[in-house]
Amino acid sequence: MRKRKGLQLFAAPTNTTVAADLEPAISVDFTSRIHQNITELQRVLGISDMLPMPAGTDIKIYKMSRKNTPAQVGEGETIPLTEIERKLVKTITLDLNKYRKNTTAEAIQKVGRNMAVNRTDEKMISEIQKDIKKQFYTTLATGTGTVTGTNLQTTLANLWAKLQGYYEDMDVTPIYFINQQDVADYLGTAQITMQTAFGFTYIENFLGLGTAIVSPQVAAKTPIATAQENLNGAYAPVSGDVGQTFGLTTDATGMIGMTHQMKSDNATIDTLILSNVIFYPEYADGVFKGTIQGES
Repeated sequence: MRKRKGLQLFAAPTNTTVAADLEPAISVDFTSRIHQNITELQRVLGISDMLPMPAGTDIKIYKMSRKNTPAQVGEGETIPLTEIERKLVKTITLDLNKYRKNTTAEAIQKVGRNMAVNRTDEKMISEIQKDIKKQFYTTLATGTGTVTGTNLQTTLANLWAKLQGYYEDMDVTPIYFINQQDVADYLGTAQITMQTAFGFTYIENFLGLGTAIVSPQVAAKTPIATAQENLNGAYAPVSGDVGQTFGLTTDATGMIGMTHQMKSDNATIDTLILSNVIFYPEYADGVFKGTIQGES
C-alpha cells in the first residue's frame, strides 16, 4: 500500500499537457500540407512519380549529341559507325537537408502558442519551399539550347519551335518559365487566369503554347522552355531509421519528416524538419533559354 501511494505522488496530475498533446498532431498537420503542395507542384510540372533515392546519391544531368554523320555505303561494304556523345553537364548531390527552430516559453506567453509556434513554423516551411524552387531554377539554367525574339510572344514561339525540333520523335508537352515583368509588359490590361501551387504562379495554355510558370527566379527577358517529360523529381526518404531515431512524423511517402519536442531544461519547444526534395531536367540540351531582344 505504501509503495502504491508513493507511485501516485509522482504521477502526472489529471489534464496535464504532455508532449503527446503537442506532437504528433501539429507535425501531422504540417507534413500533410507540405506533401499536398509538393503533389500539386508535381501535377503542374507534369511529373508523375517522385523517385526515392538514398541520401548522398549523385544525380547526373547530361547532354546528348551526335558527333558525326556517316555516309551511306553500298551493298556488302562496311557500315561506318555513328558516334553518340553523352557529356556530363551538372551533378546534384541528394543530401539530407535539416531545419530547426526554437520557441521560448516567453514567446508563447506573450503572443500565444498559435503565433509563437505554428505561424513561425509556417514561415520556416515557406523558406524551405523557396530553397526547393531556387535549386530547381538554378538547375534549369544549365540548359544549353538558345533562341531569340523581338518580344515575349515571338520568343516563346521560337522556344516552342525548338522544342518541336528537339523532341520531333516524341509526343511532349511544352512548359515555360517566365519572369513576371515580361508577362506584365506583354499582357497590359488583358484578362488571364493565374493559379498557384507550392508558391508557383502558373498560367495554363498560355498563348496556346503550353503551361507558363511565372517567377522572379527567372531573369527578366530570358524565358526558359523544356518539355514536361524532361522533368523529374527525387527525394531522400526520412521515414526509415532516421525518422524512427528522431521521432519524426512523416507523410505517406517519407518526403518530409517533422517533429516538435518540448525541452524542460530551458522551457522551449524545438521544431525539427528533415527533408530533401529536388526537381531537375534529365537532359540539359532539352532545355532552351530565350532572349527577348526588343524591336530593332
